[in-house]
Amino acid sequence: MDTQKNFDKIKYIKDCESRLKSKFDYIDEVALFNQSKVCEAFAHNRIAARHFVGTTGYGYGDEGRDCLGQVFADAFGAEAGIVSPHILSGTHALTVALFGLLRPGDTLFCVSGLPYDTIRGVIYGEGNGSLKDFGVRFDCCELTSDGKFDFTAIKKGLSDATVVYIQRSRGYELRDAFSVDEIGKVCAFVRENGFKGCIFVDNCYGEFVEKQEPVQVGADIIVGSLIKNPGGGLAQTGGYICGGEKYIDMIGKRLTAPSIGLEVGSHALGYQYYYQGFFLAPHTVAQALKCSLLIGEAMAGLGYKNYPAIDTVPHDITRAIEFGDADKMINFIREVQYASPVDGFVTCEPWDMPGYDDQIIMAAGTFVSGASIELSADGPVKPPYIAYFQGGLTYEHGKYALLKILDKLV
Repeated sequence: MDTQKNFDKIKYIKDCESRLKSKFDYIDEVALFNQSKVCEAFAHNRIAARHFVGTTGYGYGDEGRDCLGQVFADAFGAEAGIVSPHILSGTHALTVALFGLLRPGDTLFCVSGLPYDTIRGVIYGEGNGSLKDFGVRFDCCELTSDGKFDFTAIKKGLSDATVVYIQRSRGYELRDAFSVDEIGKVCAFVRENGFKGCIFVDNCYGEFVEKQEPVQVGADIIVGSLIKNPGGGLAQTGGYICGGEKYIDMIGKRLTAPSIGLEVGSHALGYQYYYQGFFLAPHTVAQALKCSLLIGEAMAGLGYKNYPAIDTVPHDITRAIEFGDADKMINFIREVQYASPVDGFVTCEPWDMPGYDDQIIMAAGTFVSGASIELSADGPVKPPYIAYFQGGLTYEHGKYALLKILDKLV
């Protein structure tokens, strides 16, 4: 690699873009397909201006709320859906869904290795109101050494399982995100081996990355956050849960109360940003994927290892870049912060973030607090010093961030 003195970063970025052209063309193809699904879901549900109006109190007869859930369900290929601004995060959405589906004596069986840090306390935390505290057992089978599903181990654990849990994205692990096809094979396998319970997928970071969603290949429930992919950068909070109608009914009774279910739930500010964000989501996800690939290609050219490998097709919007050095990792994340439209003047520092065992450094100069569909980067400050990068509402913003990163790292 050239030294700083004769390194032409503009030419370097153009060369990266040239190598990525076929991948960018495929991303555009997927975005068009998914945009068509969303538009058809809007038309099928006869969405009109009245659906944007807020409601108060109990929210009886709230058409905006009810139709929003069905629009998500139709676009994702599910029977029914819950979309709620009262769901605070992806972890909260997962918690509501799991507590709605599981009962004392049931077993949650995770087949994708240990789940993401913040959900572990929900499942087996001690004395904090976790599923374990309510008598729900937890079992987990690790992935193979190359980060794939271990079908032999899955078969062994199925006999006691009530809910089979799959985490699509990597979390703070080095494995690649699972493709919808891989998830479909697991769904088929557990059914072939007699499992009759609920197949549950944490779909965070994966919506609209491919032409299908997990419920279209055998999953019963998918769960995600509106400040990630499906909010399109406009949703200011919220989460969704989509899947089979009987499971959505069970979860709805946990979201509100067993005697009430999904008949209530108001939102005085209205639903326009949720509808509009979902409409924009296929395009916004495409922008984020292009940002991920461009920065990944550039970092690979500088000798930094990428997960997923830069020559593979990504299955979610996240990318892990291994720096092997704390200062390089921290500088990368700080440059993302300096490139941000909000708090771009701030120098981010590692800190003890709630729910994590290690100090986390996080670049999150976003319009919506914590929105990972917006350009952001984070990671635990520990060997091998990996930065997890995601988001980008516009491709141009990702390119601008890359210019700043190259200024610092080259």
